[in-house]
Amino acid sequence: MSSHETRGSRRSLLGTAAALTRGPAELLDFVIPLWAGLVLGLDATSIGLLVAVELAVSCLARPLAGRMADRGDRRRVAAVGALVSGLGAAGYALATSASSGFAFLAAIVGGLGGSLLWVALRAIVSEEHVSRPSAFAGLLAAEEAGAAVAFVVGLSALGAIGYSALFLLAGASCVMGAVVLASLPPDAAGRARQPGPARAAARRIAPMLVAVVGSMAAEAGIGILLLIHLQKHFGLGVVETAWVFLPGAIALAVLPRPLHLVVVRIGRRRALLAAGVLSAAFAAGLALASSPLMIAILWVSSAVAWAVVVPVEQEAVAESVDGSTFGTAMGAYEAAALAGGAIGTALAGVAYEAGSWQLACVSFAIVALLGACAGPLALRAMGVADRPAPRGPEPGERP
Repeated sequence: MSSHETRGSRRSLLGTAAALTRGPAELLDFVIPLWAGLVLGLDATSIGLLVAVELAVSCLARPLAGRMADRGDRRRVAAVGALVSGLGAAGYALATSASSGFAFLAAIVGGLGGSLLWVALRAIVSEEHVSRPSAFAGLLAAEEAGAAVAFVVGLSALGAIGYSALFLLAGASCVMGAVVLASLPPDAAGRARQPGPARAAARRIAPMLVAVVGSMAAEAGIGILLLIHLQKHFGLGVVETAWVFLPGAIALAVLPRPLHLVVVRIGRRRALLAAGVLSAAFAAGLALASSPLMIAILWVSSAVAWAVVVPVEQEAVAESVDGSTFGTAMGAYEAAALAGGAIGTALAGVAYEAGSWQLACVSFAIVALLGACAGPLALRAMGVADRPAPRGPEPGERP
C-alpha cells in the first residue's frame, strides 16, 4: 500500500472512530438529565449534581490524560478511553429509582473515559494537522455526523426499546470505536517521545485558553437557555426538542470543511470575529423567535459560527506547541472548554430565572461579542499565523 493510501486509511479510521464515540456522548448528554428525572425520580438538585459529577471528573482528568497521551502510544490511550466511555454509557442501564448510585458511578467512569479518548484523539489529529491543515475541520465534521445519526436513530427508537437498551447501544458504539482506534498503526514515536514541561506548554497557549472559556460559556449558555425555553415556554418533549436542534447538528456535520476554505481565504482573525458576531446575532434573534420552527432555523446560524470557531481554536493550540506536548496542550484546551461550558450553563439558569427571556438572550449576545474580540486577540498574542496553509481536503478525504 502506498504512503498516500496509508494516510487515507488512517484518516478514514480516525473519522469513523470519532463518529462512533461522539454520537453516543452527545446523545447521552441530552438524554441523561431528562431520564434521571423521569425514570429515576431525581429532583432538580440531584440531576444537577449528576451532571456536575461527570463534568468535574472530565475537567480534572483532562490534564492527566494529556500527559498520558504524550508519554505513551496515543492510539492505545484513545482506544482505552473509548472502551471506558462505553462501560460508562452501559453503566447507566444498571441504575433504577432504588439504586440511583449506579448513575453517579457511570458518570464518573464516563468522565474518565471521555478524558482519555478526546485528549488523545485530538493529539493524534494534531499530528495530522502538521501535513493537512484541514484535519481539525474534518474531525469536527465527523464528530457532528456521528451526533446527528445518533440523535435520529436513538430518539426514533427510544419509544420502542426504552432507556436501558439505548444506553447499552451507546456503550456498544463506543466499544466499536475502541476497536477502530486499536486498528490504527502503532505510534512508533510514542516510546521515544520526551514531553516538555507542561507549564511551559500551558503558558504558550494561555491566551487561547482564556478565549476558549469565553466562547464555550457563550455557546453552552445559549444552548441551555434554548433548551429551557423550548420545554417551559413551548412545552416540547424530549423528541420534539431534539428535532429543533437537529438542523444545526446536520449543518455542523456538513460545513466545517467548506468553511475551512473560507478561513484560508479571509484569515483566522476575521473568521473568528465574523463567527462571534453571527453567534451574538443568533442569541439576540432568539429573543424575538415566536415558534420552534423559527428557533430551529436560527440555530443553524449558531452551527455556522461553531463550525468556524472550533477548528480554528484547535489549530491555534496545535501550532503553538511541538509534537511532544500535543497531548498536554489538548488536555488544557479541553479542560478550558469544559470550564467555560460549566460557567455558561450556570449563568444561563440564573439568567432565565432572574429576568425575562429577552434579557437573558441579550446578555448572552453580549458574552458572544466579547468572545468574538477575545479570539483574534489570542491569535495575535500567541503569534499564530492568520492564514493556515492554503490546502483544502483532497477528493474523498476524511479526517
